[in-house]
Amino acid sequence: MDTKKREKMLLIAALVAGGLLLLNYVVITPLTNSWNARQDRIKDLKNTIATGHTLQQNAKAIEDEWNRMYTNTLPVNPTLAESQLFKAFQNWAQSSQVNLVSQKPQPKDSEDPAYFNEEWHADVTGSLKPIFDFLICVEGSPMGLKVDSVELSTRDDRGSQLALGLTVSGLILNPPTNNVK
Repeated sequence: MDTKKREKMLLIAALVAGGLLLLNYVVITPLTNSWNARQDRIKDLKNTIATGHTLQQNAKAIEDEWNRMYTNTLPVNPTLAESQLFKAFQNWAQSSQVNLVSQKPQPKDSEDPAYFNEEWHADVTGSLKPIFDFLICVEGSPMGLKVDSVELSTRDDRGSQLALGLTVSGLILNPPTNNVK
Protein backbone atom coordinates (compact mmCIF):
# COMPACT_ATOMS: atom_id res chain seq x y z
CA MET A 1 0.00 0.00 0.00
CA ASP A 2 1.32 3.34 -0.82
CA THR A 3 1.50 6.23 1.60
CA LYS A 4 -1.27 8.26 0.02
CA LYS A 5 -3.74 5.41 0.40
CA ARG A 6 -2.63 4.77 3.97
CA GLU A 7 -3.03 8.46 4.87
CA LYS A 8 -6.49 8.46 3.30
CA MET A 9 -7.47 5.35 5.29
CA LEU A 10 -6.13 6.85 8.52
CA LEU A 11 -7.95 10.11 7.81
CA ILE A 12 -11.19 8.23 7.14
CA ALA A 13 -10.73 6.13 10.30
CA ALA A 14 -10.05 9.26 12.35
CA LEU A 15 -13.10 11.01 10.87
CA VAL A 16 -15.28 7.94 11.54
CA ALA A 17 -13.97 7.72 15.14
CA GLY A 18 -14.55 11.45 15.62
CA GLY A 19 -18.02 11.16 14.10
CA LEU A 20 -18.86 8.23 16.37
CA LEU A 21 -17.59 10.18 19.38
CA LEU A 22 -19.62 13.21 18.33
CA LEU A 23 -22.67 10.97 17.73
CA ASN A 24 -22.20 9.52 21.20
CA TYR A 25 -22.04 12.95 22.86
CA VAL A 26 -24.75 14.62 20.80
CA VAL A 27 -27.31 11.84 20.29
CA ILE A 28 -26.74 8.64 22.24
CA THR A 29 -25.83 10.04 25.71
CA PRO A 30 -28.71 12.59 25.82
CA LEU A 31 -31.14 9.96 24.55
CA THR A 32 -29.97 7.43 27.17
CA ASN A 33 -30.23 10.05 29.91
CA SER A 34 -33.69 10.98 28.69
CA TRP A 35 -34.81 7.35 28.71
CA ASN A 36 -33.39 6.77 32.19
CA ALA A 37 -35.11 9.91 33.50
CA ARG A 38 -38.34 8.76 31.86
CA GLN A 39 -38.03 5.33 33.50
CA ASP A 40 -37.41 6.95 36.89
CA ARG A 41 -40.44 9.21 36.40
CA ILE A 42 -42.59 6.20 35.43
CA LYS A 43 -41.38 4.32 38.53
CA ASP A 44 -42.22 7.33 40.74
CA LEU A 45 -45.66 7.64 39.17
CA LYS A 46 -46.33 3.92 39.66
CA ASN A 47 -45.33 4.26 43.33
CA THR A 48 -47.59 7.29 43.70
CA ILE A 49 -50.47 5.38 42.12
CA ALA A 50 -49.85 2.38 44.40
CA THR A 51 -49.81 4.69 47.43
CA GLY A 52 -53.05 6.28 46.22
CA HIS A 53 -54.70 2.88 45.83
CA THR A 54 -53.57 1.90 49.34
CA LEU A 55 -54.96 5.15 50.75
CA GLN A 56 -58.25 4.59 48.92
CA GLN A 57 -58.50 1.04 50.26
CA ASN A 58 -57.76 2.23 53.81
CA ALA A 59 -59.76 5.46 53.59
CA LYS A 60 -62.47 4.29 56.00
CA ALA A 61 -59.96 3.16 58.65
CA ILE A 62 -57.92 6.37 58.26
CA GLU A 63 -61.05 8.52 58.50
CA ASP A 64 -62.29 6.59 61.55
CA GLU A 65 -58.91 7.01 63.26
CA TRP A 66 -58.88 10.73 62.46
CA ASN A 67 -62.45 11.14 63.79
CA ARG A 68 -61.48 9.28 66.98
CA MET A 69 -58.44 11.51 67.44
CA TYR A 70 -60.40 14.65 66.58
CA THR A 71 -63.17 13.92 69.08
CA ASN A 72 -60.66 13.14 71.84
CA THR A 73 -58.68 16.37 71.65
CA LEU A 74 -58.84 18.90 74.43
CA PRO A 75 -61.29 21.81 74.24
CA VAL A 76 -60.11 25.03 72.57
CA ASN A 77 -60.97 27.02 75.70
CA PRO A 78 -57.81 26.84 77.88
CA THR A 79 -59.80 26.87 81.12
CA LEU A 80 -61.90 23.91 79.99
CA ALA A 81 -58.81 22.06 78.77
CA GLU A 82 -57.05 22.58 82.11
CA SER A 83 -60.17 21.52 84.00
CA GLN A 84 -60.49 18.36 81.91
CA LEU A 85 -56.83 17.45 82.49
CA PHE A 86 -57.07 18.25 86.20
CA LYS A 87 -60.08 15.95 86.63
CA ALA A 88 -58.52 13.21 84.51
CA PHE A 89 -55.31 13.20 86.56
CA GLN A 90 -57.35 13.19 89.79
CA ASN A 91 -59.34 10.18 88.55
CA TRP A 92 -56.25 8.30 87.36
CA ALA A 93 -54.48 8.91 90.67
CA GLN A 94 -57.52 7.75 92.63
CA SER A 95 -58.08 4.62 90.52
CA SER A 96 -54.41 3.59 90.63
CA GLN A 97 -54.05 4.48 94.33
CA VAL A 98 -51.09 6.85 94.02
CA ASN A 99 -50.67 10.17 95.83
CA LEU A 100 -50.99 13.06 93.42
CA VAL A 101 -48.55 15.55 94.93
CA SER A 102 -48.86 18.32 92.34
CA GLN A 103 -50.04 19.06 88.85
CA LYS A 104 -49.70 22.18 86.78
CA PRO A 105 -50.47 23.33 83.24
CA GLN A 106 -47.91 24.87 80.93
CA PRO A 107 -49.41 26.19 77.68
CA LYS A 108 -47.13 25.52 74.73
CA ASP A 109 -47.28 27.60 71.56
CA SER A 110 -47.20 26.03 68.13
CA GLU A 111 -45.94 27.37 64.83
CA ASP A 112 -48.90 25.77 63.08
CA PRO A 113 -52.11 27.80 63.46
CA ALA A 114 -54.22 24.62 63.18
CA TYR A 115 -53.30 23.37 66.66
CA PHE A 116 -51.46 24.00 69.89
CA ASN A 117 -50.58 21.88 72.89
CA GLU A 118 -51.45 22.08 76.57
CA GLU A 119 -48.45 20.75 78.43
CA TRP A 120 -49.26 19.23 81.81
CA HIS A 121 -46.84 18.17 84.54
CA ALA A 122 -47.82 15.91 87.42
CA ASP A 123 -45.85 14.56 90.36
CA VAL A 124 -47.08 11.39 92.04
CA THR A 125 -45.74 9.09 94.74
CA GLY A 126 -46.42 5.48 95.55
CA SER A 127 -45.01 2.00 95.22
CA LEU A 128 -44.09 0.40 91.91
CA LYS A 129 -47.41 -1.32 91.08
CA PRO A 130 -49.64 1.74 91.69
CA ILE A 131 -47.26 3.98 89.71
CA PHE A 132 -47.26 1.44 86.91
CA ASP A 133 -51.07 1.38 87.00
CA PHE A 134 -51.12 5.19 86.91
CA LEU A 135 -48.92 5.22 83.80
CA ILE A 136 -51.17 2.62 82.17
CA CYS A 137 -54.20 4.83 82.89
CA VAL A 138 -52.55 7.88 81.34
CA GLU A 139 -51.25 6.03 78.29
CA GLY A 140 -54.49 4.10 77.76
CA SER A 141 -56.64 7.19 77.95
CA PRO A 142 -58.61 8.05 74.82
CA MET A 143 -57.62 11.72 75.34
CA GLY A 144 -55.26 13.19 72.77
CA LEU A 145 -52.23 13.01 75.07
CA LYS A 146 -48.59 12.33 74.31
CA VAL A 147 -46.16 11.43 77.08
CA ASP A 148 -43.22 13.83 76.78
CA SER A 149 -41.12 12.79 79.75
CA VAL A 150 -41.12 10.34 82.65
CA GLU A 151 -38.82 10.81 85.66
CA LEU A 152 -38.78 8.03 88.23
CA SER A 153 -36.81 8.24 91.47
CA THR A 154 -36.78 6.43 94.78
CA ARG A 155 -37.89 8.07 98.02
CA ASP A 156 -36.38 5.55 100.46
CA ASP A 157 -33.31 3.30 100.76
CA ARG A 158 -35.14 0.10 99.79
CA GLY A 159 -36.88 1.56 96.74
CA SER A 160 -40.35 0.68 97.95
CA GLN A 161 -41.55 4.30 97.72
CA LEU A 162 -41.12 5.96 94.36
CA ALA A 163 -41.67 9.44 92.98
CA LEU A 164 -42.84 9.95 89.42
CA GLY A 165 -42.58 13.18 87.46
CA LEU A 166 -44.73 12.95 84.33
CA THR A 167 -45.07 15.53 81.57
CA VAL A 168 -47.69 15.10 78.86
CA SER A 169 -48.87 17.24 75.95
CA GLY A 170 -52.56 17.47 75.16
CA LEU A 171 -53.58 18.24 71.60
CA ILE A 172 -55.90 21.21 71.04
CA LEU A 173 -57.15 21.74 67.50
CA ASN A 174 -58.12 25.26 66.56
CA PRO A 175 -61.43 25.52 64.74
CA PRO A 176 -60.85 25.61 60.98
CA THR A 177 -61.19 28.95 59.26
CA ASN A 178 -63.10 29.22 56.02
CA ASN A 179 -60.24 30.83 54.12
CA VAL A 180 -60.16 29.32 50.67
CA LYS A 181 -56.80 29.56 48.94
